[in-house]
Amino acid sequence: MAEPGHSHHLSARVRGRTERRIPRLWRLLLWAGTAFQVTQGTGPELHACKESEYHYEYTACDSTGSRWRVAVPHTPGLCTSLPDPIKGTECSFSCNAGEFLDMKDQSCKPCAEGRYSLGTGIRFDEWDELPHGFASLSANMELDDSAAESTGNCTSSKWVPRGDYIASNTDECTATLMYAVNLKQSGTVNFEYYYPDSSIIFEFFVQNDQCQPNADDSRWMKTTEKGWEFHSVELNRGNNVLYWRTTAFSVWTKVPKPVLVRNIAITGVAYTSECFPCKPGTYADKQGSSFCKLCPANSYSNKGETSCHQCDPDKYSEKGSSSCNVRPACTDKDYFYTHTACDANGETQLMYKWAKPKICSEDLEGAVKLPASGVKTHCPPCNPGFFKTNNSTCQPCPYGSYSNGSDCTRCPAGTEPAVGFEYKWWNTLPTNMETTVLSGINFEYKGMTGWEVAGDHIYTAAGASDNDFMILTLVVPGFRPPQSVMADTENKEVARITFVFETLCSVNCELYFMVGVNSRTNTPVETWKGSKGKQSYTYIIEENTTTSFTWAFQRTTFHEASRKYTNDVAKIYSINVTNVMNGVASYCRPCALEASDVGSSCTSCPAGYYIDRDSGTCHSCPTNTILKAHQPYGVQACVPCGPGTKNNKIHSLCYNDCTFSRNTPTRTFNYNFSALANTVTLAGGPSFTSKGLKYFHHFTLSLCGNQGRKMSVCTDNVTDLRIPEGVTTDMTLDGITSPAELFHLESLGIPDVIFFYRSNDVTQSCSSGRSTTIRVRCSPQKTVPGSLLLPGTCSDGTCDGCNFHFLWESAAACPLCSVADYHAIVSSCVAGIQKTTYVWREPKLCSGGISLPEQRVTICKTIDFWLKVGISAGTCTAILLTVLTCYFWKKNQKLEYKYSKLVMNATLKDCDLPAADSCAIMEGEDVEDDLIFTSKKSLFGKIKSFTSKRTPDGFDSVPLKTSSGGLDMDL
Repeated sequence: MAEPGHSHHLSARVRGRTERRIPRLWRLLLWAGTAFQVTQGTGPELHACKESEYHYEYTACDSTGSRWRVAVPHTPGLCTSLPDPIKGTECSFSCNAGEFLDMKDQSCKPCAEGRYSLGTGIRFDEWDELPHGFASLSANMELDDSAAESTGNCTSSKWVPRGDYIASNTDECTATLMYAVNLKQSGTVNFEYYYPDSSIIFEFFVQNDQCQPNADDSRWMKTTEKGWEFHSVELNRGNNVLYWRTTAFSVWTKVPKPVLVRNIAITGVAYTSECFPCKPGTYADKQGSSFCKLCPANSYSNKGETSCHQCDPDKYSEKGSSSCNVRPACTDKDYFYTHTACDANGETQLMYKWAKPKICSEDLEGAVKLPASGVKTHCPPCNPGFFKTNNSTCQPCPYGSYSNGSDCTRCPAGTEPAVGFEYKWWNTLPTNMETTVLSGINFEYKGMTGWEVAGDHIYTAAGASDNDFMILTLVVPGFRPPQSVMADTENKEVARITFVFETLCSVNCELYFMVGVNSRTNTPVETWKGSKGKQSYTYIIEENTTTSFTWAFQRTTFHEASRKYTNDVAKIYSINVTNVMNGVASYCRPCALEASDVGSSCTSCPAGYYIDRDSGTCHSCPTNTILKAHQPYGVQACVPCGPGTKNNKIHSLCYNDCTFSRNTPTRTFNYNFSALANTVTLAGGPSFTSKGLKYFHHFTLSLCGNQGRKMSVCTDNVTDLRIPEGVTTDMTLDGITSPAELFHLESLGIPDVIFFYRSNDVTQSCSSGRSTTIRVRCSPQKTVPGSLLLPGTCSDGTCDGCNFHFLWESAAACPLCSVADYHAIVSSCVAGIQKTTYVWREPKLCSGGISLPEQRVTICKTIDFWLKVGISAGTCTAILLTVLTCYFWKKNQKLEYKYSKLVMNATLKDCDLPAADSCAIMEGEDVEDDLIFTSKKSLFGKIKSFTSKRTPDGFDSVPLKTSSGGLDMDL
């Protein structure tokens, strides 16, 4: 058979050359005949074509479904006298699987031994290079022109042939594997694929003649769980273009595992004109084979073989090998130890076994021998909840009893068994666990044991090669959570699994822990790389359904078919699963007692009630506390809610009801965040991968309210941060800090209200779990819902990957308005009416709350009235003062006269004075008459005289004049 690209047969080997190319070949044949006629007279004479120098092809089908068989030379112009065209078979004609169409006599014939045929199909099972007809394209995810610069980074991101399969890209570029085929009748395309990593988007679809893809949800492939899976799609008659497309998202440091595709088969082509030879490592021992069989282990075959050849004794090979490898000398890495089941005497034997398949030789120099087996030791006790039978086997205790691994004991009155599975002794593998090995080379499951029991632990055995995956699976049929947990519809804890493990590695080993629900694909939960000391890990189960737990250990990712690191092992010491349906109990816990006619029996407390250990009665948890559902004993099981939060109706979680109060020495600030209770989304700033792919971090937030129900939901969420720690204005709460320097400072004098959330899910990078803080800041200019901001220094919302911080600015974040937030403005009295208007203080730093009071109108007196009253009062006061002034002046004059007279009389007694010109009081004058001065004084002068200072002896000084008008003399 000719090599691809050199044969002109319309067969699988030409990989997609169909009858749509016949017109071009027919024209080529006519051109060659014409050229021969033109040059016949001048060139050398051409010889008649031999059968080896031409081949037959069919022309295109006409409207009646007919076609012609024509001879086409391999090289035009080298020979002449080709057979004449004859009528060919009907266009719908085809051969059965295992047959081919002999174009010479146009009949179906069986394939010879060592070859196979699909009849109307073609198969691609050799991937040493990209088969003819396939195209591998790559492109950047960005579709705009701005990405043209980064598109060049994706030129090498294509599907890569790797011998038995073809592998996809593992970066964020889009890689497309494409193949076009023309079908003369309806057919199918089927292939096997291995799709282990959901961080790659893998789709397969078909486009028809109008370039329209098939509108089928099956184009999105599902991740595989158990090695290779088979996929088949129906094809319509006519042109079909097949697309295998992958896009990875390697935004984190971990590189995703590629998608692998192999054994692509297409049926519905016009015909197969030849059979295909079996590829190396396979054979076909019968005529008319439609497929080739794999060679067994320790044998090999070349291309087109009818049987396999046994390897020499000093060589070995795996199943489906094309060659044999030299056996190395056996080392201590080629065997492992295990324990037999306990015998009737309660003893177990230590057994050493060669790792399967055995590829080493014990006869070579330096080879080690298998250590002696059969050393007997006492069997370990049974696991808790089991008891040992007479024949030293372990059986589960009946419900209502418990054990520590020896005898079963009935639970005391007032208690119930705490059912679950607790495995800490490993003499035999439990019945609900299984182990196997997944090849790291061709990703097929092998009939081997991946984990071996070793008394107090279980460890990984030696696989066929160091990159094999050692698989251990535990299946739990369901869970039996307490009734209080069943009453909580918020996906609260149903059960938990805790295991203690250790890894000892010299290279880049990895231990995966995966969880599958309802037989669905396992989802990786946690991965540990390298050596890890003895430690425990707990996973919370939130769905009551059949669940599988899988541990997978890979010593190295290098594709080496050898054993160099079998001493690198993973050990699991104990596995404990709680609340298991049909489980066993290692202890009994107190229960709530329910009285009945036959005594008392256990019952479940209502949701939010704890059990009193002494009385066995149920008591409601105090206000603002939640109940530990997995340990509901005593009032200490009721955990207080954080500041600013309250419990829901069944005391299963704390939440904030969108209200908050803050007290200061001068006033109380009340908040109502109900306007912010709806779910909001936020996208971070753009980030770029090494290939230039732009991506965003998307956040969904639900602040408060809704009775604590989870309103914001993310697909494939890493951590559920729905546990509120509290609401406060302090920057730190219970070990969670919201640094103020992450955001621009608050400038209005109102402190931010901070919502604190925590998740207890512990990861390798976040040993204390993850947390979130949301700063709610009063911003009167930003209407509801406001704006969400990420820290300027950490555009992804987090600076360490564990603690996330957000700022929410909104007018709804301002305190509720109160009487302290407005003041009154009183107008002047106009026409006997005065108005009082209330306005908000500026700037207004409140929202909602009380409204401004209505304008108040009062009756008042105008200024004209009060002016009249003032003038009248002033006039009366002036008159009164004038009268009083005159009265006291007159009174003063009389007193002055009397005083003067007394002074004069006193002076005459002491000494003689000159005779007076006239008497002070004439005879016949009344003493009450007015005193008349000889000299006239003004009113001011009179007052001054009245107020003259006294003499040192206490008497007033009165000025007198002599009759002769001399100098005044003071007396």
